[in-house]
Amino acid sequence: MVDYVVFGRGSYNQLEEILAPQRKDDYPMIFLVDHFFENSNLENNPVRRIPADKNDKIIYVDVAHEPKTTYVDQLSNQLKDEFGMVSGVVGIGGGSTLDLAKAVSLMMNNPGSSADYQGWDLVKHPGVYKVGIPTLSGTGAEVSRTTVLTGPTRKLGMNSDFTPFNQIVLDPELVAHAPANQRFYTGMDCYIHCIESLTGTYLNEFSKSYGEKALDLCRYVFLEKDNWDEVCDDKLMMASFAGGMSIAYSQVGVAHAVSYGLSYLLGTKHGIGNCIVMNHIEEYYPEGVAEFKKMVEKNKIHIPEGICKALSEEEFDIMINVSLGMKPLWENALGKNWESIMTRDKLRKLYGKL
Repeated sequence: MVDYVVFGRGSYNQLEEILAPQRKDDYPMIFLVDHFFENSNLENNPVRRIPADKNDKIIYVDVAHEPKTTYVDQLSNQLKDEFGMVSGVVGIGGGSTLDLAKAVSLMMNNPGSSADYQGWDLVKHPGVYKVGIPTLSGTGAEVSRTTVLTGPTRKLGMNSDFTPFNQIVLDPELVAHAPANQRFYTGMDCYIHCIESLTGTYLNEFSKSYGEKALDLCRYVFLEKDNWDEVCDDKLMMASFAGGMSIAYSQVGVAHAVSYGLSYLLGTKHGIGNCIVMNHIEEYYPEGVAEFKKMVEKNKIHIPEGICKALSEEEFDIMINVSLGMKPLWENALGKNWESIMTRDKLRKLYGKL
């Protein structure tokens, strides 16, 4: 679990004070920042106030696509070549940026390629000090023990006890500039993984207590509230935190397992991919899907359709292989005999609907 948490409007301004005790000799602090903020015209955006010292390095990372193992290796090798070692890595951005920060931190202290560590408990050494500062709410990446990466053969996280951040800073002021569609898609990532967690076979009281609270917060933001305001930003940020905590002792399910295939083959962003799949899986989550569709209608959001209609059978097979490789997700959703329930033919028909 994350060692230290700071929450509150304006808490980002404490970052310099937070980092000071972690600086080692002349080793730099590395800031990995979502490229959205590099040339942003947003006036007085607090993200622009990065407390970088003279030796520090700010890298605006390209997260137009979800992070790849090759990009993680490129960044970590670049830092090793330039500095040898660093004091820490600070990720500022959405879920992809936070995952990059976690992965780069780990690869500063672990040999080989990040692709070698895609799986469960393969990481052998703690990374360098790492801080996560979300500018979108919903993924739960700020508290999860995984960093989801697309590798040469699969999309799978570096799931380990060494993966979580040492420190997170939750400042709702940082999410105020998120575009409405992006805010919805990312918020739905939280809603969907709560539905999957709370109906899964892995459910226990730890995951249930956090998941139920996150679900209540999502319902307030996307169903009860008519106009978006600061309260919505505050609540959705805490929903993301609680939702991420809920799967620390649980797992996600069908929507996530299927969307991994979309992301791997088509580059579909995680939040949108989950929404595309959620629109078609009433068989597994009837109440959740019905409520999800109410949220889509109320918030006037367009969910893409027909993204798989031009794919070849070979491409469908690639997505099916990636999806079926997510065994813990399927077991959580359907039980230990999940392979007799979610056959290749059934999954092919589901992808055909998307």
